[in-house]
Amino acid sequence: MSDSPARWRQVRDHLNGNRHALTRAAALRHPGLGRAGSTHLLTRPGWLPDDPLPFGDVRPVWHDDVPPSPVTGTEAQARPFLPENSTTYARAMAAHGRPKLFENRVCYRLLDAAWPRLDLGRGHYFDAVDVGEAAAHELARAGLLGLGEGALPFRTLVGDPTNLAGRPTLPAVSVLTLRRDSRTGEATFVLHWRDPARVAHAGGLYQVMPVGVFQPVRAETEAADLDLWRCVVREYAEEFLGLPELYGEAFDHDSWPFHLRMEKARAEGAVRPLVLGLGVDPLTFATDILAVTVFEAEAYDDLLGAVVEENEEGRVVGTAIPFDAAHVARYVSEKPTQAAGAAVLELAWRHRHALLA
Repeated sequence: MSDSPARWRQVRDHLNGNRHALTRAAALRHPGLGRAGSTHLLTRPGWLPDDPLPFGDVRPVWHDDVPPSPVTGTEAQARPFLPENSTTYARAMAAHGRPKLFENRVCYRLLDAAWPRLDLGRGHYFDAVDVGEAAAHELARAGLLGLGEGALPFRTLVGDPTNLAGRPTLPAVSVLTLRRDSRTGEATFVLHWRDPARVAHAGGLYQVMPVGVFQPVRAETEAADLDLWRCVVREYAEEFLGLPELYGEAFDHDSWPFHLRMEKARAEGAVRPLVLGLGVDPLTFATDILAVTVFEAEAYDDLLGAVVEENEEGRVVGTAIPFDAAHVARYVSEKPTQAAGAAVLELAWRHRHALLA
């Protein structure tokens, strides 16, 4: 028995309107798993390094042979909450609730993580949608319809969300952007609100920016783009400057003027990207590489000063929020912030002396 399209849309709307509360409920199902600080983001031992790790020290290792995922979202346990005539959650979204950005692009699939090493292979964006958004929908449906624990067979099938091999794990990079004023020693950060009409994941929540799925420009550049910084540079161009996500056959990352300017600033020490950890969202199983980029004020103003008010994923809600205890606590504990964003903020505050030295 399947849900009707109308019921599916009702549950999807409930999910998008209550992601923060549902994330908290999902986290309560895993009392034995580690957390990133006080947040709901799930972690494992070794996923949060003792000190910030420079991007240049991260070692992505490519694997041509990727084992099939034991859970794909096509199982019988997913059938009850999928609408009629939709065999996967991505197909349901395409038919009944397609966001503006929704394309089954090639992505990097995370097979294992032991800093500084990341083992990666090939995946596709809908692989994660079919499992993660499906499990989130199932939980939202159970709450909306007043169903019990027995109404979560698909989530139960997935099991431990931090088991990277148990499902298609397509990591994103969640980056806190800090503008550091060397004259005062103070810093500010930028925050984003993700529009559920535009994005498939984490709509209706605050988030650091930029954030992007770790993926190549296109399948042909898979080897060259196996680099966190290249991915993050593109996200800065798209989310801060509003440039379209259009990279044709003629696009050459290594000669792209914006990339060259960012590389120059990084080489001079005016831009410092660092990894703070890795974590999994308990609601959607979205897995994020938690990172921070510290920009010296002059470099920030030169490279990113003209921040757009809106971009393809939502609206910018603050470009100069003070990086202090009160504002960090507000967005970690009081506001509906995505779990990865809250974790990045809390971890960055924990490491503030190293980051702003």
